[in-house]
Amino acid sequence: MTSGQPSIDAPAPISRPTLSDGSLFIGGARQDALSGRRREVIDPSTGKQIGTVADGDAQDIDVAVRAARTAFDDGPWRRTPPRERARVLMRAAELLRQRTDELIALESVDAGKPVSLCRIIDVANTISHFEYYGGLAQGLGGATRQTAFPSMAYTVPEPIGVIGAITPFNFPMILSTSKIAPALAAGNTMVHKPAEDTPLTALVIAEVLSEAGLPDGVLNVVTGGVEAGDAVVRHPGVDKIAFTGSTLVGRKIASTAGDSLKPVTLELGGKSAQIIFEDADLDIAIGKAIEAFVFNTGQFCMGGTRLLVARPLFDAVSKAVAGAAGGVPLGDPFDPATVIGPIAGARHLEKIERYVELARSEPGAEILTGGHRIDLDGGYYYAPTVVVGMANDSRLVQEEVFGPVLTIQPFDTEDEAVALANSTRYGLAAGLHTRDLNRAHRVASRLQAGIVWVNTWGLMDPAVPFGGVKQSGYGREYGPEGLAEYLDTKSVVIAM
Repeated sequence: MTSGQPSIDAPAPISRPTLSDGSLFIGGARQDALSGRRREVIDPSTGKQIGTVADGDAQDIDVAVRAARTAFDDGPWRRTPPRERARVLMRAAELLRQRTDELIALESVDAGKPVSLCRIIDVANTISHFEYYGGLAQGLGGATRQTAFPSMAYTVPEPIGVIGAITPFNFPMILSTSKIAPALAAGNTMVHKPAEDTPLTALVIAEVLSEAGLPDGVLNVVTGGVEAGDAVVRHPGVDKIAFTGSTLVGRKIASTAGDSLKPVTLELGGKSAQIIFEDADLDIAIGKAIEAFVFNTGQFCMGGTRLLVARPLFDAVSKAVAGAAGGVPLGDPFDPATVIGPIAGARHLEKIERYVELARSEPGAEILTGGHRIDLDGGYYYAPTVVVGMANDSRLVQEEVFGPVLTIQPFDTEDEAVALANSTRYGLAAGLHTRDLNRAHRVASRLQAGIVWVNTWGLMDPAVPFGGVKQSGYGREYGPEGLAEYLDTKSVVIAM
């Protein structure tokens, strides 16, 4: 996931932040949870508490939804001309840019992200979302349609209403603003429930939008756990759900929302394959294979965690990937040289360990590198791990680990490579490496995935949509398609 380029001048060092107000943001103002409860915020690089935030529950969600409902039904936002809405989003982008170092520090201490990557990926993409959807908002409009009878017919794009957004821990800013920016550009109001592990930047984004001119109640943020998320889905005042997270939770949300025919956008799990054909540029392919599974410490739903290699190259590629992966700089996220930071939380680290233990017990499996925790400052670190010899139906090959763990499998033919790539229940992303342009188009058309990368991995831009097929969900984020997810189309027909 890339966006922009680092500055030619070396940026100033980022210091660990001092946390202040961690209260909810409802109706344009900060307030405590009605229960008075607080939730610990843990720095994953040390395992220590760095502060607290309000622990919202169903009562707080109800207050937030009522604020959003009032703002939608009676407030000015939905009636604000698209160009004016665009100005607010563009202003928010500029204010976020001015607070870049603060956002980097909060995202890093909250999610364990290396500050160098936060700058060029997380913050850059967050700003780009508001700029991109601010641009799209300026062009919002309907179309006239020809009919077979004497009439004038036209369409009108309209906001859906109150959007309930529930976002995960791995890209707190990016996956929040990929929903917030298009939903607001379309004229909706929102209740956002960020991940319980990583709530900090969501509150800052809400404050920035308010400063940029967003009316009170249009964006409300409730930090909390499972109860708060469930209340968002079930609340009758919410008109649509936008969720990014696990397939298991996504199924439950779709089922619950289906009872009231509430539309849902789901961006769920992945187990993405990248294929190295015999004619690939191996320097590029091996570098991207490593990047694809260690990026964001493997906590990337579109991570390339299954590597399929043409059999004549299998031994050499496996050895090269394992050898290089162990040398990727791992350590303190606030060290500018760090590429791999800690896992975002203790329970996520334990899940990775359970999957690797399954590999140890499987006949024929071999761990070429990694396979263990790294003891560093009490943090949640796990070594990049490369496993070969796994059966295709093994759990490590078929299930999402969400950590820096790569399986490598050989193939003999193009058909076999495609079959292996498509053999899981997921369909979020895929990739291939080849010098043959015809093969690139042919294989890309056969891969069951919402986005396919050729001779690269993880390149993303707000203009290019992505989303899942199969058990990876439905609906699209990014691009005009992402804006369309937050609009209804009304048709008007006038007899002549």
